[in-house]
Amino acid sequence: MRPRQDRIFHYITAAITMVASIAYFSMASNLGFTPIEVEYRRSNPVVSGVYREIFYVRYIDWMITTPLLLMDLLLTAGMPWPTLIWVVLVDWVMIVTGLVGALVVSSYKWGFFAFGNAALAYIVYMLAFEARKHANHLGSDVGRVFLMCGSLTAFLWILYPVAWGLCEGGNVISPDSEAAFYGVLDVLAKPVFGALLLFGHKNIEPSRLGLRIRDYGDDEAHHGSSKGHIGEKGHAKDRGNGLTGATGADEGLVTGNGAGPTVGHGQSVV
Repeated sequence: MRPRQDRIFHYITAAITMVASIAYFSMASNLGFTPIEVEYRRSNPVVSGVYREIFYVRYIDWMITTPLLLMDLLLTAGMPWPTLIWVVLVDWVMIVTGLVGALVVSSYKWGFFAFGNAALAYIVYMLAFEARKHANHLGSDVGRVFLMCGSLTAFLWILYPVAWGLCEGGNVISPDSEAAFYGVLDVLAKPVFGALLLFGHKNIEPSRLGLRIRDYGDDEAHHGSSKGHIGEKGHAKDRGNGLTGATGADEGLVTGNGAGPTVGHGQSVV
């Protein structure tokens, strides 16, 4: 098992799964939705009617989990923190505009849909180009993990606007089909993604990615090591003094009257 300071990707992935599980519990309990008047009234009996259920709890889930997914990817690529924060803000724009568009009755919803797609296009660009370059620079193994997980994320996220257009936007498919569509995407984008990411990180040290996090035990070990070094130096000094003091009273071998080395009280050595 990895030490605590090396579990950052495990904690992020666990948080993603936990939040998504709570959101799906709410939706399975038929909670967390509001009826919204549809813009397009269909003759198909599965989508006929004036109102449609909009599950806002799904967007709350995405507001929390999609930044964590991006953190998993961008930290893997070793991206700097300012870039990561900026991409997360763009991601929030994408989610909020999607929610507002779903709650708007008029055709203005498609304007919010366009803003959300622009934000998504920027995120996909960052994953496909900037972050991929950073990951490859850190090593071929890091580049492979990022390519695998980043490609999966980019592909799945592009399908979310398609689902939105068929469900909240266009009222084309039924709420049951909507739940299945989003459900498959979420399973692939979260637990499957997380399993692939953690498997890929099995032999990658977080310190290589600039993620060396100190634990409280590290400080104790550091101070203990320093004390050990000081003690060793002290013993070495004592041993050195013992070697230079040949008789215990005099220091070392001295040369007396040029006749040769003498020891102690001037006695000649022959």
